[in-house]
Amino acid sequence: MDELQARVQQKLYRMQDLRDGLAAVRGRETSEDGVVTVEVDGNGALKDLAFSSGISRLTPDELERIVVQTAAAAARVAFEQRAELVNEYTAELAL
Repeated sequence: MDELQARVQQKLYRMQDLRDGLAAVRGRETSEDGVVTVEVDGNGALKDLAFSSGISRLTPDELERIVVQTAAAAARVAFEQRAELVNEYTAELAL
């Protein structure tokens, strides 16, 4: 019984580690021209958006396109990190 309880406790701790790891996931990307930097969380939600002084030479349409592209790239980074954590966790459960 002690062994079973220890295994369950270990799995619970590992699940908490996964939860904490997922909460810490961030994707951060900067546009090729360096004008826009976007940071998103593991769900792709915007956490930070920064602009360099180069923003003044962009049209509104250009700025919109760059922000959307950079945010999408940041989300891809975050989703890759999240998938890696989940895959590691799932692999451990299979053992």
